[in-house]
Amino acid sequence: MSEKNLSELFVDTLKDIYYAEKQIYKSLPKMAKAASSDKLRQAFEKHHDETEGQIERLERIFEILGKPARGKKCDAIEGILDEGKEIMDEYKGAPALDAGLLAAAQAVEHYEISRYGTLKTWADKLGHKDAGKLLDETLSEERKTDETLTKLALSAVNAEAA
Repeated sequence: MSEKNLSELFVDTLKDIYYAEKQIYKSLPKMAKAASSDKLRQAFEKHHDETEGQIERLERIFEILGKPARGKKCDAIEGILDEGKEIMDEYKGAPALDAGLLAAAQAVEHYEISRYGTLKTWADKLGHKDAGKLLDETLSEERKTDETLTKLALSAVNAEAA
């Protein structure tokens, strides 16, 4: 068995986040529909549109690398999204539903921020400047989404849940 290098790890991790983004893209409309807060619903809808662009950026990165855009099952995102589904089921109609949805969404964002930060660092190390720029663009969006969700939690959602 050959030794795996950073370049292979970079591509494997791109496949992981590509799969994750596609799963997130499918989940966001369900979360938006379940939300009772208009502001939370709008945040989910906005991020759904952003996620579409993030998927397209990942496809461009695969193209830059001369690799097919294929996902690899990501158990981490599956678990995080399953927790979100569980919250939607267990708290349907409850005052704490939106707070739970928001917490689940932030768990997703934190996972994505971690992945994109790592991928950008590796892209830079491997000399993939164009890929690094695209990853940085997505990382910036993910951080802004996390900030928006935090503000929403502090300004309204958590108080309504209490």
